[in-house]
Amino acid sequence: MFASALSDLWYGFGVAFEPQNFMWCFVGVLVGNMVGVLPGMGPLATISVLLPLTFGIKPVGAILMLSRVFYGAQYGGAICSILLNLPCHPPHAVTCLDGFPLTKQGRGGAALGITVLSSFVGASWGILEMIFLAPVLVKVALEFGPTEICSLMLLGLLAGSTLAKGSPLKGIAMTLLGLFLGIVGTDVETGSERFTFGIPNLLDGIELVGLALGLFGIAEFMKSVNQYSEVNTRYSKVGLRDLRPSRDELRRSIPAMLRGTVIGSLCSLIPGTGPTIASFISYAAEKKISKTPEKFGTGMIEGVACPEASTHSSVQGDFIPTMSLGIPGDAVMALILGALMIQGIVPGPQLIKEHPDIFWGLIASFWIGNVMLVLLNVPLIGLWVKLLMIPYKYLYPSALFFVAIGVYSTNNDMFQVGETVVVGLIGYLLLLLDFHPASILLGFVLGPRLEENFRRSLLVSRGDAMIFVERPISAFFLFLCVTLLAAQVYVRLRKPKALAALDNAEGNAVSTARPAE
Repeated sequence: MFASALSDLWYGFGVAFEPQNFMWCFVGVLVGNMVGVLPGMGPLATISVLLPLTFGIKPVGAILMLSRVFYGAQYGGAICSILLNLPCHPPHAVTCLDGFPLTKQGRGGAALGITVLSSFVGASWGILEMIFLAPVLVKVALEFGPTEICSLMLLGLLAGSTLAKGSPLKGIAMTLLGLFLGIVGTDVETGSERFTFGIPNLLDGIELVGLALGLFGIAEFMKSVNQYSEVNTRYSKVGLRDLRPSRDELRRSIPAMLRGTVIGSLCSLIPGTGPTIASFISYAAEKKISKTPEKFGTGMIEGVACPEASTHSSVQGDFIPTMSLGIPGDAVMALILGALMIQGIVPGPQLIKEHPDIFWGLIASFWIGNVMLVLLNVPLIGLWVKLLMIPYKYLYPSALFFVAIGVYSTNNDMFQVGETVVVGLIGYLLLLLDFHPASILLGFVLGPRLEENFRRSLLVSRGDAMIFVERPISAFFLFLCVTLLAAQVYVRLRKPKALAALDNAEGNAVSTARPAE
């Protein structure tokens, strides 16, 4: 097995180093690093904007670019958290607690150096997980029939909607809305129209590109453009020599980053948790086992190393269920899943066998992307900080322009542009009401596949729903669904204050921006 994995990985490097794939990998890393610095943008909105571009790119290059955007954004977010006390994205909110105090003590460069090292360690562990764990999951999943796949997808939908930030009931409501939107159009089995309201343009269903750009392009931009806070660039000047940590800082950081790596990899195996929850858990665990917990928040290097390693380990691990089982853990993974479907590729157990160039090329590109990010981050820190000086009155209209162009270019259809605007306005209202629309995308992507496997199961059993309980693997997944719901009720009733604090921290991280001109 080890020799086979090395052979496949070597093949992946050959795919990743092909000129066009290498170019798209670099483009994704550069764009991801840049949007990671800009508050309110983030990988979700950026991947949505770039999604129409994938129509003209070969599948391998398209997936490499989109995944590098997601990954590169994690690096960029850490820079602002440490140097500017500006958590542009939720996973880096914890990094501010000790990162910015270190900057004010003149050790911001060392904190960035530790961040780069922690990110590389965490990502490398996640890559090794993909190499050895994903093929094992595929062998198991190949034994699944439509009944087991249906129950597994139900578990993924429940986990993604109830474990995400905010109220679990609101998350489930958004997932159900996504399931409803996924069935709009023509029924594949019977050919009958469903919820088209007599509009011919809806016969083919709602387009993934329009839905994604509406929810995470227009809606997110409308929410972020009016949220401001000051950016203090007083401590942002860091030279190359400043990035080298001392021996003591390195000695204290290595155990912390290893612990964070393990916590992040475990969190990634649970759909819906994501890097944000992983970073909070790892920071809390590190503070708990520290001999000097009272010093956390005053400039402890462990408080930077642990959550950053956890974030990158979790990000890498999120690709395991997405690529091997076809179950996205969060909205970003759902978008990448949708990008594969746009290319005519069905993610799941057959992906590694039928498209080894995509799977192993993606794994190899992670290591290539890591090296690229290290080389880009070190000399361009000053440039990333200056990006924050771009006036919002120029940034967001430009982004909306590219949203409109991207939607229209998919099918040269103005109806889809109007569809995107309507979805964006509805998404904005949902955000104002504290409904997070990320779960909509999860339900939209998985909904048709859930329905398809549900129908197949009932055909096999001649309409007997007890087949979901009688088959052991399916019954086990259903048991996990019930356990997950019961655990959510228990936790919300017993520890509402702690959960409210976590939700507020995530919300504050997302909404942080800079003052109006």
